[in-house]
Amino acid sequence: MDLKEKLVSSFLAFENNIDVDSPVHDIRSEAIKAFENSGFPSKKEEAWKYTSLNSVLKHDYSVFPKQENALDYKDIKKYFLHDIDTYKIVFIDGKYSSHLSQTTHDGIDVCLMSSALVKPKYKAVIDNYFNKIAPKDSLTSLNTAFSNEGAYIHIPKNKLVEKPIQIIHFATGNEAALMLQPRNLIVVDENSHVQIIERHQSLTDNPVLTNSVTEIYADKRSIVDYYKIQNDNKNASLIDSTFVDQKDQTNCFVHTFSFGGKLIRNNLNFYQNGEHMDSTMKGITIIGEKQHVDHNTLVHHIEPNCESHQDYKGIFSDSSTGVFNGKVVVDKLAQKTNAFQSNNNILLSDKASINTKPQLEIFADDVKCSHGCTIGQLDESALFYMKQRGIPEKEARALLMFAFSNNVLSSVKIPELKQRITKLIATKLGVNIGFDL
Repeated sequence: MDLKEKLVSSFLAFENNIDVDSPVHDIRSEAIKAFENSGFPSKKEEAWKYTSLNSVLKHDYSVFPKQENALDYKDIKKYFLHDIDTYKIVFIDGKYSSHLSQTTHDGIDVCLMSSALVKPKYKAVIDNYFNKIAPKDSLTSLNTAFSNEGAYIHIPKNKLVEKPIQIIHFATGNEAALMLQPRNLIVVDENSHVQIIERHQSLTDNPVLTNSVTEIYADKRSIVDYYKIQNDNKNASLIDSTFVDQKDQTNCFVHTFSFGGKLIRNNLNFYQNGEHMDSTMKGITIIGEKQHVDHNTLVHHIEPNCESHQDYKGIFSDSSTGVFNGKVVVDKLAQKTNAFQSNNNILLSDKASINTKPQLEIFADDVKCSHGCTIGQLDESALFYMKQRGIPEKEARALLMFAFSNNVLSSVKIPELKQRITKLIATKLGVNIGFDL
C-alpha cells in the first residue's frame, strides 16, 4: 500500500475517532475526495517542475502516533526563543503539550485548533474563516481532510499583543517514520498587531514529513509580523503552505529562514483585498549536501494603491538545490500598484544548482513593477582585498555572505530573534563572527 492509499484508507478511522458530527465534517469529506482524485503532485505539474517528492514519499509513515511522549524543557530549550517572554503553543508528535506551552484567553485567544473546531464560542470565527482562502490543491486538501490540531490565534480589535507568539512542533523519533499535518488559523481584527514565530524541529534522524497549512486573515489597519525558522535534521521534510488575506491599510510581513532539512517546499500566497496595503515576503536560504529548498510565492494585487516587496537570498553549496518560483499578478483594477520582486543567489560549488523564475502578470497600465534574479559566485576581487588586509579566507567569505544577506536580516523586528538568526547563519557558514548584523 503506497502512502496515498494509506492516507485515504485512514481517513474514515480518523473521522470516527475525532467526531463525525464535527462542524467541519463536510469540509473534511470533500477535501479527502479532492486529494484522492489528484494524489500527490509530480514534476509533470508546472508548479512542481523542479521539485520531486519521490524520495520523501517512499517511507512507511505513521499517520497517527502510537503513544504520547513527554519532553523536558531543559533538553529542548535551545529551540525556543527563550531570551524574552513569549506565548508558546507546543506540540510533540502532533499532540499538544500543556506543560511546555503558555496560552491565553485574556483579551486575546492563543490556544488550540482542536478546541476551536468544536467549542461553540469559536463557531463564528471558524464559520467565517476556516478553509476560506486555502486552495483545493492536493496537499492543502490533504491537510484539510486531517485538520484537527494546530494553533488557533484570534486577536480582537485594537489589541497590541505585548509579546510574540511561538508555535513549535517537535518530532521525537519514537516512530520509525512519522507524518504530521498541523493546521493553523490566525485572525487579526482591525487595528491590531501581532508577532508570530513558527518552527518545526525533529529530535532524531528518523524520517518526518510535515504537511502544514496556515491561514492568516488581516483586517483593516492591522499588522502581522510572521517568522518561519526552518533548520531541521537531514531526514526531515516540510511542505509549508501559508495563505494571507489582507484588507485595507494592512501590513503583513513573512520572513522565511531555511537552513536545514531534507526537502522544504514553501508555498506563500498573499491576496490583497483592499487598498493602501503592503505585503512583504523575504527569505534567506543557506543549505548544503543534497538538501533541497523550494520557494513558491504569489502576490495577487486586486485593488489599487498597494505595494508588495519580495526579496529572497540563497547560498548553495555541495550538491544542494534551490528553487524560486515567484509570481506577481496585477488585476485590471489594481492601478497605482508598486510591486518589487528579487531573487539573488550564490553558488559555492559546481554541483549546486538554482532554478529561478520570477514572473509578472500585469493587466493594469498605471503601475510600477519590477522583477529580477541573479546567480553568481562570491566576488573574488572583494575577497582578495579583504585577505590583503589580514582577514583569513574563511572569515572573509563569511563576511561577504553576511553582507549579501543583510538587507533581509535588517528587517527582522524582534532583536533577540535577529541575534538568533545571525548566529544560525554563522553556524551554517562555519565561522564565529563577533558581531550582530
